[in-house]
Amino acid sequence: MRAVIAVIGKDMAGIISRVSDICYQNKINITEATQSVLQDMFAMIMLVDMTSSKIDCADLADKMDVLGEEMGLSIHVMHENLFKSMHHI
Repeated sequence: MRAVIAVIGKDMAGIISRVSDICYQNKINITEATQSVLQDMFAMIMLVDMTSSKIDCADLADKMDVLGEEMGLSIHVMHENLFKSMHHI
């Protein structure tokens, strides 16, 4: 199963590291990532492969919510199919 992780918030050191660490700790492979900093705002989208993970998308979302609260970021996790259906014309 693949999922999309979207991160938005004030730029600061450690964002990519902390999000990636949660993926690493849960055997989630980051297959694609793009990030940008616009003035002081950070934005990142990751496509991750959860095939080897023992947690599901909802559990990952809960972990990212905790991190988002700690760092003052908005972090959204959604199943790839939901992401595709939301962005299909």
